[in-house]
Amino acid sequence: MGKRDYALLRLLWGNALRRNEVCQLNVRDFDPAGKTLRIFGKGRGTQAEAIDLGTATVQAIADWLEARGGNQSHDTPLFTALDFANSGHRLTGDGIRKIVVRHSENAGIKKQMSPHRIRHSAITAALDATDGNVRKVQKLSRHRKLDTLMIYDDNRGRDQQDITEMLDGMF
Repeated sequence: MGKRDYALLRLLWGNALRRNEVCQLNVRDFDPAGKTLRIFGKGRGTQAEAIDLGTATVQAIADWLEARGGNQSHDTPLFTALDFANSGHRLTGDGIRKIVVRHSENAGIKKQMSPHRIRHSAITAALDATDGNVRKVQKLSRHRKLDTLMIYDDNRGRDQQDITEMLDGMF
């Protein structure tokens, strides 16, 4: 369970994936040699896109698949439930949410967490790390409209306060 959850959390954080994008993944979508994952993004129907994975995320997913063992045909879900009643079935969106909530609480995070909050935090952290390079971060977030991404950028800083302080010093 720990290896599955670790791979899942790394994927949510490192690639800012949507919960539904993770739910749809099959073993065939993971290419460890190419360090890519084929996802079906929001509003894209049957149109897939390949995203790049970080080395640590590739290793975490490979470790999970090795520990899982058993039948891993190409049509097998990448992430499966491990509880007694649903073992081997595709992990649902609610199952992913429960994993995120459980680990967040165990880590002492007081704020209510969700897969979308991880996505939001990852996008905001990427904007901080790139000094607000919205074009680069748009590739990570896969937002079609730059206006949507700008909401994250506007919320990350205290630009208005900085400008007010600057103007206040010019008086």
